[in-house]
Amino acid sequence: MAWNWLIRHPRSVDVALFLAALAFSAGHASTHAHAAIGIPLAFVECLPLLVRRRYPLAVLGVTVAATAVVTIGWSWFNPFPAAGLALLTVAIVCDRRTSLRALAATLALVFVPFWYEVGWTNALGLGGRLLGFGIAWLIGDSIGARRRDVERLEERARLDEQARIARELHDVIAHNVSVMVVQAAAANDVFDSRPDRAREALLAIEESGRKALGELRSLFGAVREGAEYAPQPGLDRLDELVAQVRMTGLAVAVSIVGEPRELPAGIDLSAYRVVQEALTNTLKHARASRADVALRYGDHELDVTVRDDGNGDGNGGGSGRGLVGMRERLAAFGGSLEAGPSPAGGFAVEATFPL
Repeated sequence: MAWNWLIRHPRSVDVALFLAALAFSAGHASTHAHAAIGIPLAFVECLPLLVRRRYPLAVLGVTVAATAVVTIGWSWFNPFPAAGLALLTVAIVCDRRTSLRALAATLALVFVPFWYEVGWTNALGLGGRLLGFGIAWLIGDSIGARRRDVERLEERARLDEQARIARELHDVIAHNVSVMVVQAAAANDVFDSRPDRAREALLAIEESGRKALGELRSLFGAVREGAEYAPQPGLDRLDELVAQVRMTGLAVAVSIVGEPRELPAGIDLSAYRVVQEALTNTLKHARASRADVALRYGDHELDVTVRDDGNGDGNGGGSGRGLVGMRERLAAFGGSLEAGPSPAGGFAVEATFPL
């Protein structure tokens, strides 16, 4: 909880670190005879820490240069905390190559002043001084690496969610609009001769439109915090989907092999969308009179097959997003998709979901 509070209040953290570094440096300077000089120098040395996040390299340059000058000019006064915090910040916010170069430049700049301060024969004391910078860099690099990993995961999750929403939008809109177009054409054909059939087609168009709006509300509601929305469809609603397609005049047969069982939500939705997209492509492109949907529940996989008796161009020539979206859905679960003209005629889509 305390760590989360620190993350949400970076300005407070910067002020606290500035005050802590100032207290250490000013306290150290106050113990010497030249406190009147040391304390103002400590303030000037630590002040850049307030903008260390915005200008990390510039703050590091200023603090390290000041540390070197003060150390070689007044060896009794070494405001190390400011330069160490600046280096730690660079290691957090910059990439590793940049921070390593900054570490090397820092060590090169303070090497002679520190050696002069501890004595030319005191190698151990010099190593101790330089080790502090190395520890500051290691801590900052560890924090920065974790932060960058989290940012990469968040970016990947955001892109995956965008792709998922795009697939859902495509599947919902493409299917329902295709059904509405077919029904509208049928209504136009019998508008004068069979007004009762035309009325049925218009009612089907209205029902398809309402269903599309309902699914869109469900999809958009899912990305709004606190919104109420219906669950996404699954294979338990396959009968509704088939009935909707049959209303367009396309004969659809469904066969199930094996014992249907509850599936993970993601696979259940994706299997439904594969059937929906395949039937949508049949309506739009295949000029078919019949389609067969087959589900086979195995011990370790679910096979979904949709085959029509059309002209073998059920993917619209490969120009649309339908097959791409299906492949992306299968890839998300380590599955496979085969789609193309069937040797017996028509077009076939075969999807395999590992369980």
